[in-house]
Formats: sequence, structure tokens, C-alpha cells
Amino acid sequence: MTYAELQAISNYSFLRGASHPDELVITAKALGLRAIAIADHNTLAGVVRAHVAAKEHGIRYIPAARLDLMKDSENRGTLPPDALPNGISLLAYPTDRAAYSRLTELLTIGNRRAQKGTCHLWPEDVAAFSKGMIFALLQETAGSDLAALLPALKEQLAAPLYLAASHHYRGDDARRINWLSQFAAQANIKLLATGNVTYHTPERRQLADIITCIRNHKSIDEAGYLLAPNAERFLKPPTELARLFAGHESALKASIEIMEACNFSLDELEYNYPIEPVPAGCTPQAHLETIARAGLETRFPNGIPEKIAATLEHELAIVGRKNYAPYFLTVHDIVSYARTQNILCQGRGSAANSLICYALRITDVNPIEVELLFERFVSDARQEPPDIDVDFEHERREEVIQYIYQRYGRHRAGLAATLITYRARSAIRDVGKVMGLSEDTIGALAGTVWGSYGRAITDEQVHEAGFNPSDTRLRQTLNLAHEIIGFPRHLSQHVGGFVLTESPLHEIVPIQNAAMRDRTVIEWNKDDLDALNILKVDVLALGMLTCLRKGFALLHTHHGLDLDLDKLPKEDKPTYDMMHKADTIGVFQIESRAQMSMLPRLKPKEFYDLVVQVAIVRPGPIQGDMVHPYLRRRQGKEEIDFPSPAPEHGNPDELKDVLAKTYGVPLFQEQAMKIAIVAAGFTPVEADHLRRSMASFRNQGTIQKFEEKFITGMTRR
Repeated sequence: MTYAELQAISNYSFLRGASHPDELVITAKALGLRAIAIADHNTLAGVVRAHVAAKEHGIRYIPAARLDLMKDSENRGTLPPDALPNGISLLAYPTDRAAYSRLTELLTIGNRRAQKGTCHLWPEDVAAFSKGMIFALLQETAGSDLAALLPALKEQLAAPLYLAASHHYRGDDARRINWLSQFAAQANIKLLATGNVTYHTPERRQLADIITCIRNHKSIDEAGYLLAPNAERFLKPPTELARLFAGHESALKASIEIMEACNFSLDELEYNYPIEPVPAGCTPQAHLETIARAGLETRFPNGIPEKIAATLEHELAIVGRKNYAPYFLTVHDIVSYARTQNILCQGRGSAANSLICYALRITDVNPIEVELLFERFVSDARQEPPDIDVDFEHERREEVIQYIYQRYGRHRAGLAATLITYRARSAIRDVGKVMGLSEDTIGALAGTVWGSYGRAITDEQVHEAGFNPSDTRLRQTLNLAHEIIGFPRHLSQHVGGFVLTESPLHEIVPIQNAAMRDRTVIEWNKDDLDALNILKVDVLALGMLTCLRKGFALLHTHHGLDLDLDKLPKEDKPTYDMMHKADTIGVFQIESRAQMSMLPRLKPKEFYDLVVQVAIVRPGPIQGDMVHPYLRRRQGKEEIDFPSPAPEHGNPDELKDVLAKTYGVPLFQEQAMKIAIVAAGFTPVEADHLRRSMASFRNQGTIQKFEEKFITGMTRR
């Protein structure tokens, strides 16, 4: 008997599910299930992760949602925004792209009526968006009036309706499922067999209990009947479902019917970027080329150097092939608006690698001058959108945000989400409270974690905190806290990442209210957007820009000076003299104790020295023993050495060209990329993957897969 599990929740049903979406998907594949639908409570926040895992492991994944509805329609106008659902629950399965858009719009409507984290929907709302949907009523929320409810609900929804049935393992399952089957037959609907899955393996039952206690603000000793009576809500193979539903084989076949009717995949989501206004008869690409070339002429009034002109044409050609011109026009418009309002702004991050951004005044960094690499920003082979981060004055950034909402409308603009997950300290605190540990014990254990990314507390650390690691309850607490690390806690708003669309944004992803007034947020975060190649525009805040703006105002008032970021005097010697004495308290990026201790030794004399100064005082260069060789070579105390290839392998100065400005010591990610390309034979795309692994080692640890190729390539040459 084949079977598809159509009632599972993940940990994106926040503080309800006890498994990650990918754990559910991988386990479903291993058990031989035909498909899996993860229907989280009133959200599609986890669908992208499930979709990516399903594609990777070769199993059908059905995007779905559990809709928890309100009961009384009469009082909906007076309902407080924090009211919780108190009616029936429906599993909703979109069968095609249009039905998926109706589901996302429906969830958006429910989210916008309520405060953050709550969704207010009534049966009539669902009925209005039911076309192309398949529904399954959950019996445990339907109550004793099931006989009257089923035919009325079927008529109201005007869509295929099933009655979900699962085993509770309380001794009356056979009688109860027979009873459900009779009611379904009377209403002329089908019974649907489900596992009512909360976690992927029975070993997660303890963690499910902990999560239940956290959600209900109870200790494990107080929880009582809030906890599940058994550990049976895990994924089971088709053979076990066939045994459980013997005599009701049609309920198992119903799962396959629904699976075969649901033909929608997230791969069908075609992201349509806003159509930016351009002059009549002009394409976005042609308009971008016009304003970029004009911008370069402004930057170089005495003539554009040949190398810079050629680089601009190279970048424009790549942007044209990738169809990213509207994205650059959007950022240019936002930056131009800020400048008309006298709001200081400056592009940061990989955008500084783009000469187009320099020409459009998105950034004031000339990437040619500091030898940056455009492939770090965007390339032909990399199927990922560019990411332009722009900082604005933190006191006036909200003006820019509201301008974006006004320009595109809230139906076409929303902030990306940020997923708040459990880290070691928060895990210890929440699990410790549930397990009944005292506040001072929890505080002492949490204090043993270094930084926000600590993973586990060792027995030695427990001893140092004054506790016995073999104590049963303490050991359980530590094990469960370690298990919950990485679990989603709730969604928050991204610091400034906007997703913009031409068609309504709610046709792609549900939108919800943020905790902050006048902010709306989509349910997906940066990683989800990247997985689906959806662009975002980062509108960030920087306090130092506010300080600079106020400084410029003071200079204008008291000294008649009219300065801006690109009008500041270059290489001001008295400023560098102050740095040599570490007189930098209050100076952005070089005011920490570590930076101040390095300044008298490095003695920066020009802007590039400051770039090195900021980069070198980091764990990577320090642990990689790059600091002292750099200082000795800079001071002439050590010979500068540039490894060269064997004579038959080409230019002996190819590494010198990469490392000359840092005296043969690699300090920057761009240098690592260039070394990989010229010395180890990487393609630019492979070099960018290496850079990403270097940047994300803390979370992913994927850099080892490049080790053999890198070392072999350099050894061969």
C-alpha cells in the first residue's frame, strides 16, 4: 500500500513542531513515503527549506498550511488583535500556482487583521479563496457536532473536502475511526488517513514536551495533560499505516489522490521585479547604461581612463545578460531620493566591488583603485541575485523606508524576515526553566557559554560552574538544550532588506504585521529568498552617518564649509598623526581597544592603510599568523616574498600582482579569490564559492571540500 503523509508540522509551527523541515523530508524519503506535506499552523515560513530538501533528496513535497479558524463571525469587528483561534482547523492543499497565490493572500489577510504572530480567519474567508484548493477537516477541532458541520462546510467551501483521521493510541481508535468513517459517508466525503506528525523520530518526544512547556509557560512538573500521552506522533512507513488503517484502505488511497491532484511546486514561482520607469522607447538596460556612463563622466571630468571605461562595459554586459538592470535602477532611485532629502547614504559590502555602483553614486569607493573583484558581486555563472547594501543615517532611515512603501505600495513591498533561533544561552535559559532549575543555576550555566554561537556545554564547564554533570536532571537539561539549538523561536523583521515586486507580493509569500508600527514583513528570510532567486534591496541604518551629518552641519554653521562624503579632504596628515598616537576614541571602526593597540604599530599613512588596519584586527588574520609578518615587512624588518609558478606555468609575477599592496600577506577575501584563480586554477565562480565558505565557516563548515582542489592546484604549478 502506498501512502503520502499529508499532516505534519515542523518547528516553523513555532514552539509546536519538534523537527526541522529537512529532517521530516529526509525521513519521509527513507521510509518510502510517496510524498510529504508539511502543514504548519497559519504560516508558510518553512516551505522553502522543505522544498530545497525535497529537491535534493528526490521526494515529492506538497506546500500546505494548517488554517486555525475563529468561531464566531458576529464579534469579528470587536475582536482584540491578540485573540487566539477558537474554531475548527483545516488542512489546505493548493493544487496549482493560482491556488497557491490564493492561499498566500488568504494568510496575508488573516495576518494583517491581527498582531504579529497571530492570524484571524473565519470559514467565510476560506470559502472566498477556495478555488483550486483541497481541504481536510481535523476532527479533534470539530467537536461533537461533526454530523451537522461536515455537509454545511462542504457546501460553504465549494471545494473538495476530506475528513482527516489519525490514531491517538488511547484504546478507542478503532471505534472512533469507524465513527468518523460513518459521518464522512453520510456527508458524501472521503476519510483521509494521516499520521498527525509532530516530529520525525520518536526520540524527539522529550523535546516536543519541552517545547510545549515553553509555549505554555509551564515547568515539566506542572504541565500535566498539556503533554502528549505517548511518543507516537512521528513519521511512520506505509506498511505501518496500512496496518493501522486495516479496513479503511480507501483512507490511505485518499492521500495518493490528493498528492496526484496537487501539481504545484515552488519552482513555479516566477519572481517579477518591479518595472522601473524609464524614458519612452528605452529599455531598463539602455537607461542604466546611459546614466552609468554619464555618472562616470561626472566622476572623471578630465576624461575616463581606458581601463575604467572597459571595466564598466564589462560589468554592464554581465548585468544585461542577467537582466539585473531594474534592480540597479531601484537602488539608484532610493539613493537619489535620500540625497534630495539631504540624508547621508553610502553603499557597503560587495556593492563596493561594482564600478556601476560607483558611477551611480551608490558607493563612493572606486573598485579599480582598490583592486576589488566584480565576480564577488555578480557573475555570469552564479545563479544568485546581486546584493546591494546601502547605509542611511539611522535617525532618518525610517523616511527612506516609508518612501519605499509609498512608491511601491504595501501590496508590492515588504521587509524580509529574520529567523530568531535558539542559541546556546537562550536554549539553556528556556530549557532550564522548564526543567525546574533555579535562576542562579541557569545563570551560572548560561555564563559558561562564550559568545552567541557556543554550541555545547562540556562536563568540564559544568564542573567549573560548581555543578555535578552526572546529576540526572542537569544532564537531561543540557542534552535537551543542545538539541533545541538552531530551532526557530519566532520571526522578526530584517534590519532593512526589502522585497519588491511588480505584481502583488502576497501572491508569492504571506505578509504579516511587524511589531513596529507601519512595518509589514514577509514570512521568508534571506536564505529563503536566495534559494528562490528573489532579489532584495537592503536599506540599512548606520549611526555614524548621523554623526557625520551633524558634523557637516556644524562645520557649515561655524566655518562656512560645505562638505559631503565625497568632498572630504583626502589623506589629511594631522588626522593620521592622531591615529599614530591611538587618539581614536569615538572614531568609527578604529576605536576598540584592539584597534587602538594596533594603530601605533601599523602607523597608517593613507586610506588603504586604514583598510588594512580594520581588516587585520580580526580572528582570521590573528589566528592565521598574518599580523606580525605584515608588520615586519611593512617596517622593512623582513624580506617580502612572492611565491612564483614553475617557469613553464606562466607569469612569475602573478601572485605579486595580487599581494603587492599587502607585502605578500593575504588579508582580504578578494585576495583569497584571486589566489585561487591565478595560483590554483579555480574559475571565478569556484573562487566565489570558496569565499562564501570562508565567510560562513561558523555555521556550515564547508571549506574542507575546497582543500584538495586548492592545494593540488597550487602544488601542480
